[in-house]
Amino acid sequence: MKIKYLSLLAAFLYSISFLAVAGPEQDRNAMIAHYKETLPNIKFNDYIYGALAMNPDAKSQYDDIMVFPPYSIDLDKGQKVWETSFANGKTFASCFPHGGRNIAGNYPYFDKATKRVVTFENAINACLKKNGEKELKYADSDMGLLTAYARSLSDGMKVNIKVKGKDALAAYEKGKTYYYTRRGLLNFSCASCHVQNAGKFLRSEQLSMMIGQATHWPEFRAGTDIVTLQKRFMQCNNNTREKPQEGNSEDYNDLEYFLTYMSNGLPMQTPVFRK
Repeated sequence: MKIKYLSLLAAFLYSISFLAVAGPEQDRNAMIAHYKETLPNIKFNDYIYGALAMNPDAKSQYDDIMVFPPYSIDLDKGQKVWETSFANGKTFASCFPHGGRNIAGNYPYFDKATKRVVTFENAINACLKKNGEKELKYADSDMGLLTAYARSLSDGMKVNIKVKGKDALAAYEKGKTYYYTRRGLLNFSCASCHVQNAGKFLRSEQLSMMIGQATHWPEFRAGTDIVTLQKRFMQCNNNTREKPQEGNSEDYNDLEYFLTYMSNGLPMQTPVFRK
């Protein structure tokens, strides 16, 4: 009993040590150092593969699947929507620099005017609103298919999230606090799985590391609908027996801001297929 108590105490203090780090870049460097120690055989750029990077056989199977991605037809649907003209004759490309190429790695960002985090999905809906079109529901498959194609235009771009100013830092810190806060009937935090236990198995699933998690959304999953990053947040809340929030909530946006910053410097790989 005493040994169990001490191990739980150590895990708690371990989490607090990350929360207490001075700033975003120090947080990221500390997390990289942590994974270098606990998962020494994984190269930094391979963090984008998550648990696949820990299993050569699974990675090889994934590489074979991606030669002819099973989501190609769905991606074509997203491309059609992206390229179809609005009633005013413009397209989504008109709303973004470079026609939307190599820009998705800059999202989410903190908007000083509204004092809130702006995700790529927010930017898509802002484009629709600006051009007199109906906005898409945040976590629906229509948004997922559209952003899957739109993000593919930034495939290979390195994640480049900025945290500048006290308000942006406050949003980042809220996202970090959410990540480390235990919740739900199972009393798990995001960090319980992806920091303290990364690489270990939960039932039949190997747990991925935090860094790299934000680089490859939306995901196409076998037998299920397309999964956006915030839809994955909802699924994780369900898994810990916590009532999920709605997509585009302040908590989820701040969480996405923190989580994506932690993947800075990694190449985007969008979209991907997962079993």
